Amino acid sequence: MLEDVRVVHTVVPSPLGPVTLVSHDGGLSALLLQSSKYESVQGPFGERADDEFDDVRTQLDEYFAGTRTEFDLPLHLVGTSFQRRVWEGLLRIPFGQTRSYGELAAEIGLDPRTSSRAVGAANGRNRIAIVVPCHRVIGADGALTGFAAGLDRKRFLLGHEAKGRPREHLLF
Repeated sequence: MLEDVRVVHTVVPSPLGPVTLVSHDGGLSALLLQSSKYESVQGPFGERADDEFDDVRTQLDEYFAGTRTEFDLPLHLVGTSFQRRVWEGLLRIPFGQTRSYGELAAEIGLDPRTSSRAVGAANGRNRIAIVVPCHRVIGADGALTGFAAGLDRKRFLLGHEAKGRPREHLLF
C-alpha cells in the first residue's frame, strides 16, 4: 500500500512576479514562475499552507537581496534517474557562472556530442527554477536559450548573479 504524501503550496512575491512554491512531505518539489509576471500559477498543488514555506521564502528573499549565493533546502526531485542526474549537475553550477548544455553533459559524465539535446530536454523539465538553477545553462554560442518563464526573466537572473562576480563562465 502506498503511503499518503502531503502536498501543500503557497504563493510568494518576487522581483519576477508571483512564485508558486509546492512541497511534497516537506521537500520543495516546485518553484514555478507564471509565464505572465503578473499572475500566479494555477494547478492542483494541494492545500495552501503559507506558514510551511518560511525557510524557502527567507532564502529567496536573501537571494534576490544579493546576500545568498547558495540554497540550503530539502528538495523533492520528481523525475527519471537521468533527469535527476542532470538536475544534480545544475546544483553544482556556481552562482554567477553559466555552462553550455555540452559543458553540463561533460560535467555529469556524458559525451557532449551525443547528449547535449537530452541534457537540454531534462533541463527544461526542471520544476524547481532558481533553486535548481536551470537558468545558468546557455547555448554553446553564449545565446540565451529556453526558459519556461521567458528569456527576459532568464536574462534578469543571470544579470542579478553576475553583479560583482569574476568574469569566468559569465554571460554578461
